[in-house]
Amino acid sequence: MQNKYAVYEEALAEELIPAMGCTEPIAIAYCAAVCREQLGAFPEQIEIWVSRNIIKNVKSVVVPNTNKMKGIEVACAAGVVAAHSERQLEVLAYINQEEKAEIKALAESGKINIHVSEEPDIFYIRIFLAAGGNNAEVTIRTDHTNVTCIKKNGVTILEKPIVPAEEEAKSLWRIEDVLDAARNMPLDNVKHLLQRQIDFNMAISKEGLTNDYGASIGKILLRRDPDSLRIRARASAAAGSDARMNGCELPVVITSGSGNQGITASVPVVVYAHALAAGEEKMLRAVLLSDLVTIYLKQGIGKLSAYCGAISAGCGAGAAIAFLYDCTDDQIEHAVENALAINSGIICDGAKSSCAAKIAMAVEGGLMGVDMSVAERNFAGGDGVEELNFAGGDGIVQNTADETIAAVGKIASQGMVETDKEIIDVMLGL
Repeated sequence: MQNKYAVYEEALAEELIPAMGCTEPIAIAYCAAVCREQLGAFPEQIEIWVSRNIIKNVKSVVVPNTNKMKGIEVACAAGVVAAHSERQLEVLAYINQEEKAEIKALAESGKINIHVSEEPDIFYIRIFLAAGGNNAEVTIRTDHTNVTCIKKNGVTILEKPIVPAEEEAKSLWRIEDVLDAARNMPLDNVKHLLQRQIDFNMAISKEGLTNDYGASIGKILLRRDPDSLRIRARASAAAGSDARMNGCELPVVITSGSGNQGITASVPVVVYAHALAAGEEKMLRAVLLSDLVTIYLKQGIGKLSAYCGAISAGCGAGAAIAFLYDCTDDQIEHAVENALAINSGIICDGAKSSCAAKIAMAVEGGLMGVDMSVAERNFAGGDGVEELNFAGGDGIVQNTADETIAAVGKIASQGMVETDKEIIDVMLGL
């Protein structure tokens, strides 16, 4: 039997990584940078194949360090010009004014030909570059930096199979085990990851609350009642997304492949921890819980889908805030179920300014779930008093949090496939 703490440590090390800008356009830029380095020259021909979900998440979001430009062409051009693949999801972190002009010129040159991938993968990017009789091709599948194939002049240099998660490791993801980890897991191997997440994500939140980005959802919320802890938590999370979706060049630490989820899982938790004078270790453990709940939820949903990922992170934040209030494990489990019952069904229509508003709603759902749990007025819990608790099975709510999480994963990954297609068709005017 695998050590569950080791599994969680590995998951956190893989998931809590820094990224500058929305991760899907950055994944395109990273793929282009790898391909440019393999080619060894500035390309004369550029072909890019992307899955429809990549199109959805790149179409409307600002690519950082490009003077507020958007789109697949811009993301690809930025990676070609930057060509520093060793920076991975921070590939566009250091671009000077001359390079910004090069990016604009290449993006508008008509040289970049975009194709909709026919591959079944939800997450798929393939870039082909050619110059001076040479060519290179790089493919990314399933995750933002997962390069699965590299070819140079038709010769395969790298080919990596897609390896599904081990069933044994999957079995270690249960609310009971995640709560045990939050309370008892040694922090030595993850403290630096959690602290970096707190530092980076609170910094971009502050930037979003200080300056105008997008619709300024965070600032709008805060004006309503700056003295309300609940409003401050929602506004602070939304403000980080305001900045990130609209070209802010500060990095974030992502969760489950998403900066918005990384922000949602951490920022409101830190706001509450500071307000409650929780202390460093308790704050770190609360953020740990939020991250683990978010990762657990996203395992069934998938990296990209029609289901808004911020909802998962809002559930994680709610669980963590319940933890800060010294709620019991049973209360925290109910809080997660309540939050899922409240907000499941909010769709993802791509990365853009309105993500900040959805984040504010996700955090509110998480907090409402906690309020309900503390008041013993839960949506779930089949063994509860009839007037206070709906029996498991009412709606999507099941008898346990784990069963409800599995049900939500099934709805998102299987039931919303056609919804996802229709959303993308509407976005593309088809």
